[in-house]
Amino acid sequence: MMTFSKLLQNRRAIRDFQTKDVPLEMIKEIIQESTLAPSASNGQPCQFIIINNKKTMKKLSDESKKNLLQDFAENKALLTSNYEAILKNESFNVFYNAPCVIYVVGAKSVHSLDVDCALAVSYIMFSAAQRGLGTCWIGLASHIRDPKTKAEIGIPDNCQIVAPVIIGYPKAIPAPSERNAPNILKIVN
Repeated sequence: MMTFSKLLQNRRAIRDFQTKDVPLEMIKEIIQESTLAPSASNGQPCQFIIINNKKTMKKLSDESKKNLLQDFAENKALLTSNYEAILKNESFNVFYNAPCVIYVVGAKSVHSLDVDCALAVSYIMFSAAQRGLGTCWIGLASHIRDPKTKAEIGIPDNCQIVAPVIIGYPKAIPAPSERNAPNILKIVN
């Protein structure tokens, strides 16, 4: 078993996966461990949708790309031209052809939802890394608006997507990117 320090060092954003499926039971174990994450007032607002169907993932990727391009057309400041070209590429899949995505969602009425879900996602990422899996939070995949599509994948009307997280067996684990030293503004003794 890897030490926590080693786990922190080994977790990477993975965007290149083996074609091997992740066992559903393993994904459920990872999600179960993510429920140990802290949440405001112990509200535990996170809900999870597991999608490991390539056809459904392609449909979600296409809708996200279409919606992002529409947003970009309305407000050029939202995306860089690099993103526009990528999103117009028919073969680009926002899920990077991962075998599975976990949508972390929650009730729109929860004021701390973004923070609570972000903490749960960090637990998902570390739990997955501990099992030799790779993950990446894919913000591009959160632009699902069609009510019918939302219903098909199980997002309740009162909920919003916070974090789509792809998960799978990495083809390789990239070297760590350079990190800045902590920016400690002040120490008050």
